[in-house]
Amino acid sequence: MPPLPKRKYAKTRQRLRRQHLRVRRPKLVTCPECNETHQAHHICWACGSYRGRNVIELED
Repeated sequence: MPPLPKRKYAKTRQRLRRQHLRVRRPKLVTCPECNETHQAHHICWACGSYRGRNVIELED
């Protein structure tokens, strides 16, 4: 049998311990080429550019 805790953990203590496990919203930025929002450090799916370069060709 595994060892059991000696005392009860307080709710605040549990929440502080699990603070890094939360779900975060993605960081959205505007594309300088087409002014659409896209996720930071990702390709813009509206125009296909990344950091001022055209990375993929999109069909219109």
